[in-house]
Amino acid sequence: QVQLVESGGGLVQPGGSLRLSCAASESIFSIFLMAWHRQAPGKQRELVALITSAGGRNYADSVKGRFTISRDNAKNTMYLQMNSLKFEDTAVYYCNAKTGAGDYWGQGTQVTVSS
Repeated sequence: QVQLVESGGGLVQPGGSLRLSCAASESIFSIFLMAWHRQAPGKQRELVALITSAGGRNYADSVKGRFTISRDNAKNTMYLQMNSLKFEDTAVYYCNAKTGAGDYWGQGTQVTVSS
């Protein structure tokens, strides 16, 4: 069972940047898909970005050009670089890993964009 721990959230002003990290308890080399999701208050959880084991990436339209997803297999860590943050990016961000054994989630990290 893969355990995922997010970090890097916090309070940032509009236009600012944050980098989220998702540390896995075991090797992510063979995890075929990892993703970041987010859930804002009163809204459903939504996919923000995903990355495959082959390095393929996909982004929600709302974050294209501002967010970059990456993974470092040597460190068993996935990242989300978030630039040009907007008020509407405020949410709890969750790390997700889809493996042959199951679908795993972290506990989430809060990102608040406020002036």
